[in-house]
Amino acid sequence: MKREAPHCGRRELQEKMQVAWGLTREAFGDVITFYVPGMFRYNGISGRYPAVSITGDRCALQCDHCKGSLLTTMPDTTNPETLLDACLRFKSKGHHGVLISGGCDEKGRLPWEPFIDVISKVKQETGLYITVHCGLVDRQQARLLKEAGVDQALLDVIGDDETYKVVYHVDFGVSEIIRSMEALKTVGLEMVPHVVCGLHYGEMRGERRALDMVAAFNVSRLVIVAVMPPKATPEVVFQSPSPWEVADLIAEARLKMPRSHLSLGCARKRGEADMDLLAIRAGINRMAIPSEEALQLARELGLKARYQRTCCSVSLDVAGDQW
Repeated sequence: MKREAPHCGRRELQEKMQVAWGLTREAFGDVITFYVPGMFRYNGISGRYPAVSITGDRCALQCDHCKGSLLTTMPDTTNPETLLDACLRFKSKGHHGVLISGGCDEKGRLPWEPFIDVISKVKQETGLYITVHCGLVDRQQARLLKEAGVDQALLDVIGDDETYKVVYHVDFGVSEIIRSMEALKTVGLEMVPHVVCGLHYGEMRGERRALDMVAAFNVSRLVIVAVMPPKATPEVVFQSPSPWEVADLIAEARLKMPRSHLSLGCARKRGEADMDLLAIRAGINRMAIPSEEALQLARELGLKARYQRTCCSVSLDVAGDQW
């Protein structure tokens, strides 16, 4: 498969990254925050922000990069009672919040309506910070989630119709994503878009348009991740985007959104220290699951590191000087 080169030459990209670094320092000072989400253990440390699935391991889309595999790592909360019980346990164990996720139907939607009352009860009885992987939503669903006490909605933003149709197996285009973002914006539910680098089997194709889509909504947080290639099959072969391609997109995001929190999220190939290092230099101010090299670079660059055991998307600030 032909690899797309970074949008600009290496020297030009380094200059672009320097500008992005400066914009980050202007907006956020010499601070960087590192995160351990609830689904991970990191150097013996567990996150305090577990994820659950309201559809168990079921997902109708079976997207080529996941095939529902992420759902198998989450506790099954396919009925409201099990969701409430799980969240009560999380609260008793001192967790900060919960990520409520699940698989999509053929239209890219999750079955939120049966869970709205229990989500409201979870908020009232536990005070947990609640994040949802919302999928595509209309205004009514967005309003129900907002009124139930959901704090944030995470949404994959894809900028290329063909990628959306081929990889996600949908029969519609990215205009549906824009409609969902409009619905979330209208009801005032904070959305945290996620842009996946290399989603088109490793090729950088619609990511810049995705940034334009996100920037139009003036979001306070954006998470950039890199596709994690699944096991190759005769039908589907993925490559990983290069660290330079990811850094280019991060720098571009910083130029377009100088005051937004930018994260390098947990969904990326493990052991890719170069990606971590370039991401810091390209202007991120948040990083999930940092490599030791990233921690060292932050120290060398004079950044004050803060540590938080939640998803990197959350606006809740419970960071400290150590894990």
